[in-house]
Parts: sequence; C-alpha cells; structure tokens
Amino acid sequence: MIAKFFAAGGALDKAIPGFQARQPQIDMAEAVADAIQSQTQLVVEAGTGTGKTFAYLVPALVSGKKVIISTGSKNLQEQLFHRDLPLMTDALGFTGRVSLLKGRANYLCIDRLGRQIAESHGVHSDPTLLSQLVQVRSWSSSTKTGDLGDCDAIAEDSPVLPMITSTNENCLGRECPAYDECFVVKARRRAMEADVVVVNHHLFLADLAIKETGFGELIPEAEVFIFDEAHQMPDIASQYFGQSLTSRQIQELAKDVEIGYRTEAKDMRQLQKTADRLFQAAADMRIVLGEPGFRGNWREAITSPSIQREITRLTDALDLTHEVLKLALGRSQLLDTAFERATLLKARLQRVCDTTITGYSYWYECTPRHFSLHITPLSVAEKFHEQITEQGGAWIFTSATLAVNDDFSHFSQRLGLTPKQQFSLESPFDYQQQALLCVPRFLPEPNSMGIADRLVDMLAPLIASNNGRCFFLCTSHQMVRDLAEGFRAKLDLPVLVQGETTKQKLLAEYLERGDALLVATGAFWEGVDVRGQALSCVIIDKLPFTAPDDPLLKARIEDCRLRGGDPFAQVQIPDAVITLKQGVGRLIRDKQDKGVLVICDNRLVTRPYGAVFLRSLPPIPRTRDVEGVGQFLSSINGAQTPDDCEEQHSEA
Repeated sequence: MIAKFFAAGGALDKAIPGFQARQPQIDMAEAVADAIQSQTQLVVEAGTGTGKTFAYLVPALVSGKKVIISTGSKNLQEQLFHRDLPLMTDALGFTGRVSLLKGRANYLCIDRLGRQIAESHGVHSDPTLLSQLVQVRSWSSSTKTGDLGDCDAIAEDSPVLPMITSTNENCLGRECPAYDECFVVKARRRAMEADVVVVNHHLFLADLAIKETGFGELIPEAEVFIFDEAHQMPDIASQYFGQSLTSRQIQELAKDVEIGYRTEAKDMRQLQKTADRLFQAAADMRIVLGEPGFRGNWREAITSPSIQREITRLTDALDLTHEVLKLALGRSQLLDTAFERATLLKARLQRVCDTTITGYSYWYECTPRHFSLHITPLSVAEKFHEQITEQGGAWIFTSATLAVNDDFSHFSQRLGLTPKQQFSLESPFDYQQQALLCVPRFLPEPNSMGIADRLVDMLAPLIASNNGRCFFLCTSHQMVRDLAEGFRAKLDLPVLVQGETTKQKLLAEYLERGDALLVATGAFWEGVDVRGQALSCVIIDKLPFTAPDDPLLKARIEDCRLRGGDPFAQVQIPDAVITLKQGVGRLIRDKQDKGVLVICDNRLVTRPYGAVFLRSLPPIPRTRDVEGVGQFLSSINGAQTPDDCEEQHSEA
C-alpha cells in the first residue's frame, strides 16, 4: 500500500523532478505506517541520505489521523513546514489543514508592546529602544502570524525581544485587553483545528510536562506523534520534568512591577523601590556564582557562606515584593498577575534551596548576564513512559544517530520506550569511495599541556593544502579559542570562530568565502548541511566525552550505579558515540560529496572501547598517515569543479 507512493510512476515520482525511491526509505515508510495502524512505538535510525522526512510524512499524511510532528530546532521546524510539507501535500493531494506552532516567546505580545512604548516615552527613555519598538509596531499592523522571526526590524538576539513577548508567568490570559487579537491564542487555535501540527521538542515537552494553558488541550486530540532528531529528546525531557528558577524570570518580574508603577499606580512609590531591590538582588547573585559558561553542582555551591548570604537577600527581596504587590491588588491587571508570579517564584526559590530531596540532580548555570538554578530528575523514563501510556496512539522516533554499535537500548531505556520495532537503515552513500578516516600517528595525549599548539603544527599544512574548506569541531570552548589563535598565526586563510558572531552569519560567511577554516564546538556538531566542495575536511579534536564534572552527567552516573550498572559503559560511552556520529555526519551529505575525516584521539585505536566508536561509524576506509590524507584530498580536489558546490544550506 505505502510502497506505491514511492514507486516509479507513483505520486512522488510525478511531483518531484528526479525523484528516485530507495529501498531503505520504503522500509521505513512501511514501518511508520504499521506503527500508526497498530498504535505502537517505533524507533528508526535513518542514516544521512535515506530520505527519512518523506518516509514518515507520506504514511502520516495518508493516515487520516491527527498528527503532531516535533523537530529538534526551530530552524528545522520551519524547513519542514515551509519546504518539505508543501511538497508532500501537493504530491499526495492532501487537503487537510497544516499548522506551525512555536513557543510563546516567538510571538509578539500586543499588550506588552503597548506598555513598553508608553513607558519608553518617559524620562528614562532610550532612543534606540524606542525606535525599535516603533518599527515593531509598524510591522505588527501587517503581520498575520505575529512571529517575530519574520520581523526584519530586530535581530534574533535583540534585548527588546523579552520585553515584547510573554511568558507563562507574565501572560494576563483572558484578562488581557488584547486577548482577542493575541497571536499566541490565534496560533494555538489554528493548531487545535489542524490535522498536522509542526512543533519543536522544547514546546512539546514543556506542554507534556506542565500542560501549558491552551496547548495542553492539543496533545490529547492527536493520535500520531513523530519525533525527528529524536536523539535530543532524553536531555530535553530531563529539563522539563524538573524545575528551574532563573534571574531572567526575577528581573522580568521587577521590570513589570516598575511598568505598573509608572503607568497605573503612580502614587505607590514603594513599587519602584521594591523593583530596584529585586533586580539588584538577582544581579548580585549572578556575580557571586562565578564565571559565565559554567555548570556547577548546586548542592555543593549552596553550602558557601557568600551564596547563602545572597539567597537570604533574594528571599527578602521576593518577600518584600510580594507584600507590596498585595497592597496593590485590584489596581491593575499587570500588578495582579505580578503578585501571582511573586508567589510562584517565592515557592520555587524555596524548592530549589531544599537540596535534601533524593532522586534529583541540583545544578546551576551562568551566562554573562544571567543565572539559572535547576532540579532535574535522575531518570525521566518512568514519567515519559507514563505519559505515553496515558495518551495512547502511535509514537515514532527517528534520527541519524540513535544506535550505539547497533544497539538501541541506550536511547529507548532513557525514555522508557517499549518499541514494537527498532532498526537502522544504512545510508545510501558509498563511504568506501567517498571518504577517508585518519587517526594520525604521534598524537599527544587528549588532555596534555600544549595540545592545541601540537595540533596546529600537525594539521595547518593539511588545511592549507586543501585551501581551507574545513570544519574543526572541538569538545570545549577553551580548545576553540586556543586553536583559533594558533591557526590565525599560522595560516593565511580566513579562520572563522564560533562565538564571534551568530551561527547563521558564520555559516553564511564560510560559504561565501569558499576557502575558510571554521573552528567551532557544540552548535556545529549537528544540524548543519554543507554540500559539495565547500566542505571536504572535518577534523575533530578528541572523542566527545562529556566533562566529568558536568552535574547532569554526574546525576545519570549516580542513577546508573543505583541500578547496579556500569556508568562508563552504559552512560559515558554511548553519549560520546552519539555525539561523535553527529559530528562525523557533517562530512558526507550527498552522493557526490567526497572528503576526509580526521579524529585526533589515539584512544580510538589504543583503548578497547575505541572499537565501539569505530563500529558505530559509517564504513569509512582508515589510515594513520596524514600525508596519505593530503594525497586523497588532492585527488578529489582535482576531480571536482566549483559547480559541484552549488547546493549548500543549513538546517541548523
């Protein structure tokens, strides 16, 4: 039945120029159709190039059931909604309704925009801020969706965004004067009425865990749940089945109290004082927590006298805010909602500071301006399994990286899945001809002093001879900085570095230059699709084991030990294998691609567990000779022309 859509002369062949069905794609489509029919769970690892998107879209669209498709990122969500789904609905003659739903932080809040404009005309006004707000107001009169991603007037990281969007805590709900025009309400209404809804993992899990107002009604209506880039699910689920408190939540509350004072309760000067005190208490706590980019153990940190002192000050500031807002009840809807938020944040701070409750990891994280305190359950398997059982329907999980040495238990057990089927589909690429894997001889030990300088000396000639066109993927921000400095001193080529601008701009500049070295970490290991000659060399600094002091990893190790398992074999190695597979997947994206993969870690060949990594990678021929790599690159560069690299894009 399903195979006919993929056959020669079938619906896809007629609608898509040059379409060629592949058996692995048909196998996956039939397995998805079976899972939908039998209302069971399915786990499929679909190697790069198997065409997994079409393989799940076809059976989902012809099923006649309400379908939720969840992706790993907003960008992938948009690509699916704007590119892949229209293609499939046209090919299959699908007449149902399709909807895109993002988290509320993506949509303009008309009420908050109005309040910000009113306040920014005051004595403390910032002309740049006012100019941006006016541009957004102008855009708001023509937008149908209110999706701020479509508003060119403001950058994606603009500080204006949190001021003109709502959160669960500060939304006024039905009491809002702009409720009938609310873009979030409209987007949810469209999703409720749609047959196919495209969301992302963060939104899906937030609403599954806390049944966020409005969207909580959508999940029970669906009968089919499909998760693309499903390897991200266990970690994201951990965040949402726990609790957190952030300085951003506290400072946004302070900001709203201040706006309430300036616009609706001008006689209550103590509102301004309490807002200032609350804002400052959160800022002081951020400073005492230490360096940005750091994840620490909150159970240990909370024993420090300096942190205890700041917790007391923050608790006092929240108590005062709560008492002052109680006096203002009934004066304004904004201040009434702020009172409820102050009550919630007080309780949350108390919960986060009670580190005696077992079964959770307590950790904190700092960015340059903010901190967040988290309580994460050691395992989400039981809770996730409970939700699936309660909901029923078909649950389909797919990604290019789910199995470790052909074993899916690492993934399935973390989510408490009991799949009817779980299998891998091999990539159609000819890795024997298209790629070469090198683990160079005479490598320094992974964490040895001066390793970055040694790698620069060893690999600069290779990168230069390949005329750049190289990603150097690192396992730490420190290594990114050290390598960038070394390569900039050694190479005449452009060296682009993650963190110096946004991911999208970096990738665009990399493609535009055509001869660059890009040095990056986390964000570039997955979701980046560069085809053709533009990327013919991927170098990885070492096996991507999570830092042993990472609090979430520590928690999972503790949980594994409690169950009598071997944390290194059952937690650390599988995590590192999945991450390595993602990084390796950046190299060959197309049947015409050719390139070299260099992994600078002797443990691949000297440690017994190295075999688990190698067996989990595609069947790429191996060498230890860096000169041989240079010859391979010379041969493919000679054989390719600049026209080969026309199709390049990012699905980040």
